[in-house]
Amino acid sequence: MPVTFGDRANFCSEVLTFEEVDFLGSYHAILGWPCYAKFMVIPNYTYLKLKMLGPNSVTTIGSTFSHAYTCGYEHYELTTAVINSTELSELRNSATPAVLDRNEQTSLSTFHLTEETKVVLINPSNPTKMVQIRTKLPAK
Repeated sequence: MPVTFGDRANFCSEVLTFEEVDFLGSYHAILGWPCYAKFMVIPNYTYLKLKMLGPNSVTTIGSTFSHAYTCGYEHYELTTAVINSTELSELRNSATPAVLDRNEQTSLSTFHLTEETKVVLINPSNPTKMVQIRTKLPAK
């Protein structure tokens, strides 16, 4: 598909290959490294700008922080909804409710230090940051 950046006085055109995916998204197209290489684009993520050399001068394509935030937020919300709906339906189909007797419920709801625990360092460079985990869990 031919893609053009710029205006009539200063533009760049190249043919890019896009992959079409079958899912909803907040973006119409996602430009990645193949596009950047073909147009010899320099992306600046801090300022939300793409700069490329045109026939007459440097062409700058930009966006606003609020637009980028809106797209990112919409993408996050959509992705979360899709993942949750898929995972929840899979969990509903595969999960079987566990019925515990009174003794098991009491033993699972409280954690008692026993010889069945081990210390795990969270941050190896700081030995004071550690947690204790059980080494033998009930089958249920």
